[in-house]
Amino acid sequence: MLPSPSQNSSAAPSTHRLSPFSTSASLSCANHKTHGTASATSQTDRDDSSTDKYSTGLRQNQEWAAKTAREHPDLFRTLATGQQPQILWIGCSDSRCPETSMLGLQPGDVFVHRNIANILHPGDLSSGAVIEYAVQHLRVKHVVICGHTSCGGVAAAMGNKQLGILDPWLLPLRQVRERNLALLQSLSSDEAALKLVELNVRESLNVVTQKSVVLSAIQERGLQVHGLIYDVASGVLSELDTQDSEDIIRARLVAFKTDA
Repeated sequence: MLPSPSQNSSAAPSTHRLSPFSTSASLSCANHKTHGTASATSQTDRDDSSTDKYSTGLRQNQEWAAKTAREHPDLFRTLATGQQPQILWIGCSDSRCPETSMLGLQPGDVFVHRNIANILHPGDLSSGAVIEYAVQHLRVKHVVICGHTSCGGVAAAMGNKQLGILDPWLLPLRQVRERNLALLQSLSSDEAALKLVELNVRESLNVVTQKSVVLSAIQERGLQVHGLIYDVASGVLSELDTQDSEDIIRARLVAFKTDA
C-alpha cells in the first residue's frame, strides 16, 4: 500500500575556504602576518554568506514559515496529516520556472515532476511513477505539461554538438525536430526555438495521454490534461489548444487503455 498522499577573475585566488585552527595570538612576525590573513578571510566568509543563496534561504526560512502560519493558520497542521493536491505539474528543471510561485499557490497545491526540457520518455520509471501516483492515488484533477521560453534543453536540441549523457535524454526532442524540420528551418532562430518548445509540450502530452491510468481517469472522473508555455521574460503563462478530435481519442483508447 502506498503512503499518504560564477565568473573567473584574474585577481589572486581567494582563501575564503580556509579557516584558522587556532585563534591564539602569535608573537612572530610571520605568524602575525598569517593571523592578519585569517582575519581577512573571516571577513570574506561573512561577506560571502550574506550573498550566498543557500545561506540566505536558511535565514529566511523561519521568517517565511512564521509569515505563512500567520496568513494561513491551519495550513501546516493540515499538510502534516497528508496531501491533496489538485494539480500534477510536469515541467523543466530550469531555476527560473517555480511552478507554485508562478501560479500564486501554496504548499500542498501542486504535485511536481521536473527534468531537463520537460521531456517524457515513455519508458522512464521516474516520471511514470510520479504520474501513476498522482493520478491513481492522489487523484489530481489536472495534469499540466509546461515548457518555457529560453529553454537550454531546446537550444541544445536545435544544435548538433555532442553533449554526453544529455544526448540520449534529448533524443525525443531531436526526433520532434526531425519530424518538423522543414517548418523549423522556415522560421527565424528565435521563432524556431519557441516553436520547438510548443511541439515538445505537445509531444509530452501525447506520451502522458497514452498511459492507461490517465485514460481511465479521463473517462471515469473527468481528469483534465493541459499544455502551457511559460514566458520567463514576463512571468506569464499561456495555454495551448490541446483539444483532440474524437477519432484520435477513440484510437488512443483502443491502442493504449488496458483493464485492471
